[in-house]
Amino acid sequence: MLAFGDSITNGGGELQWGVALQSWALWLARGLGLPFTSYAVDGASVAGVVQQQIPAFERLTAHPAARYELGCLYIGVNDVRALDWDAEAFEQRLREVHGFLRDRCDRVLAVTAPLDVGRPRAGEKVHELNAAIERVAADHGALVLDLRSFGARNLVMPDHVHPTAFGQISIAERALAVLERDGLHAAVHPSTLIVYETAWRGRLRGDMSYAHRRAKVSWRAWRGRW
Repeated sequence: MLAFGDSITNGGGELQWGVALQSWALWLARGLGLPFTSYAVDGASVAGVVQQQIPAFERLTAHPAARYELGCLYIGVNDVRALDWDAEAFEQRLREVHGFLRDRCDRVLAVTAPLDVGRPRAGEKVHELNAAIERVAADHGALVLDLRSFGARNLVMPDHVHPTAFGQISIAERALAVLERDGLHAAVHPSTLIVYETAWRGRLRGDMSYAHRRAKVSWRAWRGRW
């Protein structure tokens, strides 16, 4: 399994009830029983995938001609949140990435972005982003994991961008459902690989911490608008 993307696919971050924050793509590979290779980079845009991640793959891979059973691509959140968002330029570069993955992977899975992403919200631009992702995926025969409605207190961090540890697992589970409908069956579901316990004091601390962080994000977003 081969993955490109930004910090959401790169994973990393704080524990949630003792469960490590790992990339959704890594959880997906574990669920499918596939070796995992990722070139995702924090803060990446689609231009970064074209100009840095793909060249890194070509330079560093031990087997340049190898084929992969699955290629995963989750990119666009940083693009759409930028002030210089350009839908046409994004789609053009996205086509390059899909062409690269299609030539090397039996299946390609593309991921759309949640509509309620970022603070300040990216707003209507997310519809443009997701339309481009779905259009390019259809043209290249790729599968699509639709995360438009993704979001919940325990699934997304207060920045409204990055998934929590449970959020990463939830994305992997949704991706498995898409792949299983296409005939690629899971060896195990990631949600069965974790063990955790909760306590009321821990939940209270977590809720207070979340409320504090969310208030800070909202305040910064409000100041940025004015």
